[in-house]
Amino acid sequence: MNRAGQDISGLEEWMKSWYAPAYRTACLVLNDSTGAEEAVQEAFLRMWRFRDAMPDGEAARPWLYRVVVNSCYSWARKEWGVDGRRAPQAALESLAETSPGPDEIALVGDRAAVVRVALARLPEALRVPIVLRYYAGLSEKEIAVAIHRRPGTVKSRLHEARRLLSADATLSPFAEEEEGTQ
Repeated sequence: MNRAGQDISGLEEWMKSWYAPAYRTACLVLNDSTGAEEAVQEAFLRMWRFRDAMPDGEAARPWLYRVVVNSCYSWARKEWGVDGRRAPQAALESLAETSPGPDEIALVGDRAAVVRVALARLPEALRVPIVLRYYAGLSEKEIAVAIHRRPGTVKSRLHEARRLLSADATLSPFAEEEEGTQ
């Protein structure tokens, strides 16, 4: 097979593996499904264009999320302006799922919607690390690479975001529910 054929098959594999997690991350960062689609498409173009710069092994994952987060920031600046503020919008209704069944959707739908709204209320500097930690599953060190901040900064932002989320009255019924099951 020629080099172009190998490149195309590599791109297809990459898209299959990374599109859904990248899209979910972008949705949660931007709270805008249309913007997330555009940001992820741009991220994949950037990733593909600079694929030779991608680190090997475990370092690839934070690099990929860094490209996704940076694409989200670029899209937000373009659409919302420098200050990142925009007119209030309806809450994000759904995220791309890898393959949930109807029973899973019914069980987690209400809780997920409340959590998405609470996440959307967090400032971007706190929301992004929380999304990368709990939705993308990155470690604090990987998040530091992804958002180009020091690990101590990531740790303090995660702590502050968890503090704000724990004080959020809309999430308190779920915390009480968890305490009752233990």
